[in-house]
Parts: sequence; C-alpha cells; structure tokens
Amino acid sequence: MSNAATGEGIGQPVRRKEDFRFITGNGHYTDDITRPRQTWAYFLRSPHAHAKIRKIDTRAAEAAPGVIAIFTGKHVAEDQLGGLICGWTVSSKDGTPMKVGPHPILALDTVRYVGDHVAMIVAETLAEARSAAEMIDVDYESLPAAVALASCQSKDAPQVHPEAPHNTCFEWELGNKPETEAAFARADRIVKLDLTNNRLIPNAMEPRAAIGEYDKGSGVYTLHTTSQNPHVARLVLSAFVGVAPEHKLRVIAPDVGGGFGSKIFIYAEETACVWAAAKVGRPIKWTADRSEAFLSDAHGRDHLSHAELALDKNGKFLALRVKTIANLGAYLSTFSASVPTYLYGTLLSGQYDIPAIYVEVDGVYTHTAPVDAYRGAGRPEATYLVERIVETAARETGIDPAEIRRRNFIRTFPHQTPVIMAYDAGDYEASLDAAMKAVDHKGFPARKAEAAKRGKLRGLGFSSYIEACGIAPSAAVGSLGAGVGLWESAEVRVNPTGNVEVLTGSHSHGQGHETTFAQLVASRLGIPMEQVEIVHGDTDKVQFGMGTYGSRSGAVGMSAIVKALDKVETKAKKIAAHLMEAAVEDIVFENGTFTVQGTDKTLPWAQLALSAYTAHGFPSAEIEPGLKEGAFYDPTNFTFPAGCHICEVEIDPDTGVTRIVNFVAVDDFGTIINPMIVEGQVHGGIAQGVGQALLEHGIYDPESGQLVTGSYMDYCMPRADDLPSFNLGFTKTVCPSNPLGMKGCGEAGAIASPPAIINAITDALGIRDIEMPATPTRVWAAIQSRPRAAAE
Repeated sequence: MSNAATGEGIGQPVRRKEDFRFITGNGHYTDDITRPRQTWAYFLRSPHAHAKIRKIDTRAAEAAPGVIAIFTGKHVAEDQLGGLICGWTVSSKDGTPMKVGPHPILALDTVRYVGDHVAMIVAETLAEARSAAEMIDVDYESLPAAVALASCQSKDAPQVHPEAPHNTCFEWELGNKPETEAAFARADRIVKLDLTNNRLIPNAMEPRAAIGEYDKGSGVYTLHTTSQNPHVARLVLSAFVGVAPEHKLRVIAPDVGGGFGSKIFIYAEETACVWAAAKVGRPIKWTADRSEAFLSDAHGRDHLSHAELALDKNGKFLALRVKTIANLGAYLSTFSASVPTYLYGTLLSGQYDIPAIYVEVDGVYTHTAPVDAYRGAGRPEATYLVERIVETAARETGIDPAEIRRRNFIRTFPHQTPVIMAYDAGDYEASLDAAMKAVDHKGFPARKAEAAKRGKLRGLGFSSYIEACGIAPSAAVGSLGAGVGLWESAEVRVNPTGNVEVLTGSHSHGQGHETTFAQLVASRLGIPMEQVEIVHGDTDKVQFGMGTYGSRSGAVGMSAIVKALDKVETKAKKIAAHLMEAAVEDIVFENGTFTVQGTDKTLPWAQLALSAYTAHGFPSAEIEPGLKEGAFYDPTNFTFPAGCHICEVEIDPDTGVTRIVNFVAVDDFGTIINPMIVEGQVHGGIAQGVGQALLEHGIYDPESGQLVTGSYMDYCMPRADDLPSFNLGFTKTVCPSNPLGMKGCGEAGAIASPPAIINAITDALGIRDIEMPATPTRVWAAIQSRPRAAAE
C-alpha cells in the first residue's frame, strides 16, 4: 500500500512524531542533563551600560562555601583565547571594510552594555555560585553611554569602540543612485514616510543553557548547548576562539525549545563553560534565568528609516529610496552585519516592479545588547517599510490599496530586481484575490458602518510580502560577505532489516523535522514512517552541516536528503538487477517494491536491504556491499515565498484597545510536505508579528542605558486572548531552484503580519502612521490628536 493511501505521504497532515515525548515530559533538553561531578556556573554581569573596570577583587568570593574557581577577562587573555566573531563581512560605500570592535568572552577593561560578562563563578551548586558573585568587588569608573539610536552618530556621542568613530560600523549602499535620482526627478508624486521598527527581545520557551566537559584522557572537549547550528558553533570555537582543535571538540544540541534566530549565535556563556571545564577538571553547567535572557540574548529589529516612493500619474511605481540607521548593539554578533544589509536591502522591491531602487544603511554601535537575526531577520524590516509606504501611497493618491498593488505587481518570471535578487516564480495576484475573498472584502463597508453604530472604529490593512529563504548558492553569498557556505548535508543509512536512519545537518527546534523529513523518506522508499529515524544535532554523529535558520530546512536540508535518496535508489536498482537477473534500466522502484518492467518479477524493499548486506547475490567487486549514501546540496538560487495577509481590526476609541477581528493569510510556499505543520508555523509567526505590532518593545533608558523592559512585568508578550482564529489559505507556484519545489514557511507570519496590522489601525483611525507597538496608550493618544474631520 502506498504512503498516500495510508495517510503518510507528501502533502498529508501527519501528526508530529516528536510531540508525544514533549507533551509527556520526556523531552531531552540541555538543562535535563546532569553529568558526573558536575559543577555550576554563574556570570557576574555589568550593572553599567558603559564603564571602565579599574579593579576586580575576587578574594572574598573565592573563600566562599562551595566555590571552585572564579574567572575574569584576565584569565581568558592569559590563555590567549580569541574573541567572539561576526561571520559576515560588510563594506562601506567607499570600499572600506566594516569597523569591528573586539568582543571578549569576559570583559577585560571595559564593559559596554548592562549585562556584559564580567566574571564567571564556578561552584558546587548554583546557589553557592550566585551567592559568591555578590561578594566580588568590582571597581567601576562609570562613563556616559550612547543609547539613543537617533543620536549615537553625533560628534558628541560617547564612543562604544575606538575602532569605530561616531559609532559607525559601516555605511552600506545598494542599488543605482543616479537612476533612482533621475526617476524621482520625473515623478508626478513623491510619497515620504519615516518609520521605526521597534526593538524586540526573543523569548524562546527554553532559555539558553550549556554544559562544558573535558576528558583529560582523550583530550576531547564536549559542549551540550542550546544551538540551532552545532557544527558552526564547533567551527567558531575551534578555528576562531581557539578552545580546542575541531576534531577534539564535540558539540551536541539535543532537544531545543525554540530558537527564532536567537540560538544561531555563539555566545560568551557556552564558550566560557567549555573552556573552563578543562581548567577545573569537572563539567560546568549554566542555565540562564529569564532575567539573564532579557539582558544577554541577542535582540532583534531596531531600525530608524526614511523612505520615499516615486510614482507617475497613473500610480505606477518609478523608484524607491531608503535611508536606514540599524542598531547593532555593543558588539557584532555572529551574523549581525548581514541582517540590515543583504537580508534587508535586497528585499526592498517587494512584490513590485520598481525600476530603480537605492538604499543606504548605517550600521551603528550603541551601549545596548547585541542585535542580530530574529524570526525573519531583515525580511520583516523590509516588508514593513515597503508595505507601509505602498499603503500610504494608495491613500495619498486615492487609489484602492488592492488596486495600487495590482498595478505594480511583477507578472513575468524570472524577474531581476534592481537590488540583486532574481525572483524565479510567483503569482502574487492569485494570493491577493484569495485573501480578499477569504476576508470578505466586499462586505467590509457594511461591517465598518455597523461598528460605527456601536461607537467603534474598523480598519482593513493589506500586506503583500515576499521573502528570500534557503540563502544560497554558497558562491553568491560568499561574494556578499558570508564567511561560510550555506549548503546542507545529509546521509541516508539503510539497515539490513530495511529501516532507515537519516543524518541531517539541519537542526530541529520546533519545526517538526522528525515528522516531515520522515514523511519524505517514507514516501520515496514506500515504507512506513515508523521505520525512519531522523538524527541531528551531534557533531560526532552527523557529517558537517549548517543548521537551521532562514526557513532553509526544507528547501536546502530536505533537498540534500533527496540527493542522498537518489544515490540509494541508484545503487539499490543495481543490486536488484543482479538479484532478478535483469538489466538495471529495466528495474522500476515504486511503493517499496522493485519490479522488472514487463514481468511479474518483484523484490520487496526489506529483502533488497538484507541482500545488500549479505552480498551473496551480486559481484562485490562491481558493487560494494551495504546501502548507505551521503550528499551535499548547494541551491542554485534563493527561494521566494510570497503571499498576502489582510488584517481587520476594531478599535474602542474610549480606551484605545485594538481587537483583531479577522486575520487572513494566503501564502505561496511551493510544495508543502505536511500542511498541518506548515499551518502551525504560520500561526506561530503571526503571533510573533502581533506581538511586535501591538505589544512588544525592548526599551533602554536613554541616559543610563538600563534595560527598562527587563522582565515580563514590563515586556508584554502576546497571549491567547490577543490573537484571533487565523484564516489560512495557500496558493502554489513550484520553486524551480530545488528538486522538491519547496520555498520555506517558518518566517512568513512574522514578516507579513506587522504591516497588515498597522495598515489596518491607521485605516481605522484615518492617520498616516503610528509607531509599533500600537499599544492602547498610543492608539488613544492618536485618536485624541486626530484632526476633527478625521475624527468625525
């Protein structure tokens, strides 16, 4: 029986295999692990945003009960360890490389944000380590801090790094400036908009954690860590930090409870734990509490932008120009230079045929936590800018928001944008039409009038987004500054009994890989899913891989599996041909059975697998025994998921409370392996987008640099009653850049939803803009400040 018939094939909503162990409390997370003779680490963090360290006195703490060792930046320097690196290099418009300040594992003489790492205390228990930290006397010389993004480049601003004058890491540009200026000169209308993309603080369900261990006999270091890409962590820790040779360092990322980008990066804590384990001769464990996570996890977004859109008299877009200041925080994180540049500027064409685009981005340092990729990583910022200014253009020209989008959609493919990207396939109008039908666009005026009778304000907002996923090919991203290739690897091992192990370089931290990857393999081999095991997250078990981020696991990771499966099938057919005394070209493999075409000769999968290992029925001089194949897959292009999200809101003018009464998302993800998992990914993305649009905002005090929103008391996360029942739909254009035709789905909701929500709110209020998050206070203030005509 085929997998499609049993409900396990590609396109079937198979329930997630991994969920049983999670919901029954049998997950295996880093904090669940206890090693023999394990110790605990606690990090003393800077209470200042900017200060010189005059002296660190650890004598009282070293004498405290249970304390084993205390490490400071002096000890790190004595061991000549390197600092943390940024793996993507960006050059300024004048050709000079970005200006990189050192990023020490433990601060040596200067702290640069509240939460910066000052000392590591290792003790028998966490309570003893924490108690000892309070006994450390640090003599700080407090200095002024550069906190406000709008003023950090001024000549009087305090300097974060002497290597970067005016706190400017890079002044990057993309596009053709003369062509853009010429288009603006002949424009009939120019629409201008200033936008803030608010700072977000990732809040994965599982905080970051690490266990460092050293085996003196073998000289092997082992790091258990909450990582989205354990092989990259091993590479950085060995090649750049210098903890250990790569072959003497094992990195294991077991079950990981969410990442959203914040667990891509190499942090000081796991680095210090694995390094110090050899110093104390015992395993060292660290798990962040939520307050530490707020202070020290890499934050996301935080842009200030000015955008201008040039149109002709018919509402056709002629050109777009953008100036953005992007906050990088106090240090460059692992991929932070790429986010406001090549993951942002390259998507500013959106779904639209814009002949000329020019964007300038200043990446700047501030005395705040580092800023790096957060779900969407540059694509949400680009979509927010494009969809907000397109909506504003519709209102200023009097053209219906749907109509102005239709007039400017790209309709022929492939399409080369003015900002590097070559879109390979899409049907943007199909998504718009489906979304408008699902939201009952024609019935909106009646709903708006009915709401007005109840004293409420209704608004409708569109967001036609596009993103780039499966970032590749490696040669292309290398030319743009990436320090690594962005291919993926897979190995398919067929055991003698016919069950299959798949070793993948992708990493699962909530995406459901153990289900979707198994669906793919089971469908291809015609075996039950229960016979397929997915292995990931251990550098000693899995061949080198690049991990999971940027919605790459399907388009890149699963494509590597397909290539390995191709090799398995090719070899299996050769074996089957010998066993059934037929020509290999006459062998057909379907639904788990090998058949000699035109005959009744058959060979089931399990029998073939056993025969591959007994090696009795074929010449081993020609065909090696066994059935195991590996592959590396490097895509030929990015993938380009796209779609249309429409949000309908109702606002209470007396309180400013915004309620999402309807949210429609129609997405084109190409081939979908498991629609139930895809829907879950979209739900989660929209929830995070609602959080950014209405609730979440990471705020630092502009003078002291203290994190004002350092707990859930002050940083508002979305709850169930903040979210509507999502109305999802799908259109399909097959991606030609990978063998499965997949595009990626993990980030779409977070990318498309914020502009849809803000467009709906500004539509309801009759105003041009409102900053995210559109809290009740901000909405109420906007209502009070509206011109009388708009209010009426």
